[in-house]
Amino acid sequence: MKIAFSRMTLTWIMVISMLISILVSPISQATATGTQGETNTDADAIIGQSSLTGAAENSYDHYLQRYKDEKRPLEEIVIQGADYISANEMNPDIVGELGGTSGEFVKTGESGSIEWELEVPQSGLYHMAIRYFPIEGKSSAIERELLINGELPFTSARNLTFHRVWKNESDQIAQDNRGNELRPRQIEAPMWQEALLRDTEGYYEEPYVFYFSAGKHTLTLVSSREPMAIDYIKVFRYDAPSAYEEVKAGYESNGYTETSGHLIKIQGEHASYKSSPTLYPIPDRSSPSTEPYDVSKIRMNTIGGNNWRVPGGWIAWDIEAPEDGLYRIAIKNRQELLRGIYSTRSLWIDGEIPFQEMTQIPFYYDSDWQMNVLGSGEEPFLFYLTKGKHELKLEVSLGAIAPLIRQVEASVLEINAMYRKILMITGNVPDPYRDYQLDKQIPDMVEVFQKQSDILYAVSEELVRLTGEKSDKTAILNKTAYQLADLAKKPETVQKRLSQFKINVGSVGAWILQVREQPLEIDYLALASSDVKLPKANASAGKKIVHEVSSFFHSFFEDYDTIGSTSENDQSVTVWIGTGRDQAQVLKAMIDDTFTPLTGIGVNLKLVNQEVLLRASLAGEGPDVAMQVGNDVPVNFGMRNAAEDLTKYPGYETVVQQFRDSAIVPYQFEGQVFALPEQQIFNMLFYRKDILEELNLEPPQTWDDVYAMIPVLQKHHMDLALPIAQATGVPVLEANRAFAMLLYQMDGSFYLNNGAKSGLDTEVGLGAFKKWTDFYTSYKLPLIFDFPMRFRTGEMPVGIQDYTFYNYLTVSAPEIKGMWEFVPVPGTVQQDGTIRRDVASGGTAAIMLKQAKNKDAAWQFMKWWVGKEAQVRFGREMEGLMGAAARYPTANIEALKELPWPARDYRNLEEQWQWVQGVPEVPGGYFTGRHLDNALREVINNGTNTADALFDYVQEIDYEIAEKRDEFHLD
Repeated sequence: MKIAFSRMTLTWIMVISMLISILVSPISQATATGTQGETNTDADAIIGQSSLTGAAENSYDHYLQRYKDEKRPLEEIVIQGADYISANEMNPDIVGELGGTSGEFVKTGESGSIEWELEVPQSGLYHMAIRYFPIEGKSSAIERELLINGELPFTSARNLTFHRVWKNESDQIAQDNRGNELRPRQIEAPMWQEALLRDTEGYYEEPYVFYFSAGKHTLTLVSSREPMAIDYIKVFRYDAPSAYEEVKAGYESNGYTETSGHLIKIQGEHASYKSSPTLYPIPDRSSPSTEPYDVSKIRMNTIGGNNWRVPGGWIAWDIEAPEDGLYRIAIKNRQELLRGIYSTRSLWIDGEIPFQEMTQIPFYYDSDWQMNVLGSGEEPFLFYLTKGKHELKLEVSLGAIAPLIRQVEASVLEINAMYRKILMITGNVPDPYRDYQLDKQIPDMVEVFQKQSDILYAVSEELVRLTGEKSDKTAILNKTAYQLADLAKKPETVQKRLSQFKINVGSVGAWILQVREQPLEIDYLALASSDVKLPKANASAGKKIVHEVSSFFHSFFEDYDTIGSTSENDQSVTVWIGTGRDQAQVLKAMIDDTFTPLTGIGVNLKLVNQEVLLRASLAGEGPDVAMQVGNDVPVNFGMRNAAEDLTKYPGYETVVQQFRDSAIVPYQFEGQVFALPEQQIFNMLFYRKDILEELNLEPPQTWDDVYAMIPVLQKHHMDLALPIAQATGVPVLEANRAFAMLLYQMDGSFYLNNGAKSGLDTEVGLGAFKKWTDFYTSYKLPLIFDFPMRFRTGEMPVGIQDYTFYNYLTVSAPEIKGMWEFVPVPGTVQQDGTIRRDVASGGTAAIMLKQAKNKDAAWQFMKWWVGKEAQVRFGREMEGLMGAAARYPTANIEALKELPWPARDYRNLEEQWQWVQGVPEVPGGYFTGRHLDNALREVINNGTNTADALFDYVQEIDYEIAEKRDEFHLD
């Protein structure tokens, strides 16, 4: 009853708060951002009640509150890009012609800053827009930071995104030799665009407003990623679109009439332009109603799906109106991925939203195709189009869900902050029988729990109102809200329930990720007169039965795992790739349009589990080239005379100059090299900027800094993470990266005498081992932990991890965006005062098998594949295909420069890469990682002396190396 009462009370508070905000506040949040009319009143009430009072001081919410009483003047100020007054760490270039347009434009680089001056005639809130042209760069979206008078107006002004424009390379979709359509390659189609400055995350529907007092001001754009040219910056008042009723009245007053007898379809896959290379045509064979349709062959017949889910992403189509007049617009769509929430889109026609209702078009969950006629209830909206070509653009929007996501994200941050306060008292493993008196030690704990419980309940109820149903999305919020309310009532039980509390908060974090993604798949759009009957979205029951039976029959004859070719060649090589079909298709497209035309060599590409490579080679059924094999494979194959020594092939010396020496180390033995590196992965130091600032700590530069930091972290029941070798699901346990880091920084090595003996029992090896084990024995660092989750909650604010962890955080941890950074690892101070930051690397490689039938052709393929152009294109297309989570860790030095890293992050990567060392592979070397781990656990678990433990296991390593060298007749 108590919970129900609090929720009822909250509802009344919401209503009262809403009324007060309408009656008293001269300028509401919605008005301040240019919205006219009523929008999201319940959601806004939730935000008004809690988010604005509890948000961070530098948030956009607080910025709006600070200036909510300011006017919105009608003045428009235009600043020409070429009139900049200064630049820092950038060399802007003035050009007179760009993208077919003449004038004076300024080209800005991918790093540094540029500044303009403006005179504002009247104080007030203004919108801003930039007309820009995306200069060729690294194929990613352009990012800038905006400073006003040298200061950041609010936190999210640090991440302003300007999209590039993409299109299909060809209007015709090509087919392979099996009759399956191939996904068209996406190429850039740069054009001038005017973009309003708005929230990149989509949390605010309307563009940002900025306060300017009357007088002179400076505007600074700081480049974070990619170059762009600027025509002008416009400071003005943006007026939101009128409501449909007003527009409809305008139709009548202008004498516009409805057209008759027209039905024009535009297939989704024939999109003219899109904001991302991920928005390519995709196949659907689930329904016979999809156009075009084939029961057995792959047809690229839809667009969007899960790739079209990120706020701000858009797809545009050109459509021809046969005559002036009013039309209906219908969209044949399917939204089968987001249950319990609807996907939202905004419709733009010829660069403008026609009326207010088109800012939020809902597409509800359904596993079947739907025909969505844009309208309100039973009445379809009418759109006036003149005769000729028009552009229809659909953009991903969070719509009415946006304020709810903002609130839940703010709640997660506040709950996590409280969780860390509790941990500072109880530790990671609290005593369940001890009364910590947490409500007295943390006076605001009960209040925070109750407040956040009420907020999550309110969000859940609003979600039910918006979607019309309860679902797993509301269940997660209700479960966490219930636990928070219960913890507020029973604070003495908090320490006993911390584990489940952490799981629930983690679930709410995952909820944010799921809900902010808005997938939608489109078959076609239709422009129709009111008197024309629209086609049905789904096929009849009879057609469905025929389709299912035919699909089953054809499944016995069609092989969808084979990657077809577009050309036939007498000279060919067989290549095995061990990753997914998406990667294989990207590679096959590159081969067909670049490698084969260039060399005349055909490639038979096969998707194969790499675990069968050894068995297939022994049976004489192996490939000519195997790609993406682990670092342990090449030397092991080479010693058994199963892999080719690549040093004897023409151009080898030129090829290996594309890599750092460290990348070649794992593949060379006895003067031979058995592979070319594809990927090289090494460690970086990741840290939470917000938490280190709270603790008054700096990122550690040396191990002495680490030793000083650990007690401070542990005093607050936090930890530092050292890398742990992956022990499950791998054929060979690699040498621990943390130990390798210490060993190399002390100028040690894993092996002596050209790999004939372990180097771990030397004085340096023992010293490195002692330092490594001390972290676990003296400093009590954990051996087993979930670093991604603990980094997000703040329990492990500092950790050393593979730099690919960056990809995970970028995509999967939006709630801590801007709160973390990665830098080179801590190092060892040398006598001259410099810091040595050596780290070990891992990776994958391409090998040529001894049994290759056409070795010269195989060598040509390998050289092309590891070259800069192929690596850059593969990396960009994989990121275009799968997003930032798939950023490719290429080993090619020049190729990494061309991948879409933000300038600052790339500089940190490059600085660390200078210190990377490879771990050699030797006969019997597979014992090194295993027994190094055994020695560590011997010291930790049994308290054995470090020297004794290491000596014992080094004897085992040396014995295995000697046995293997004897087996392969090595001196």
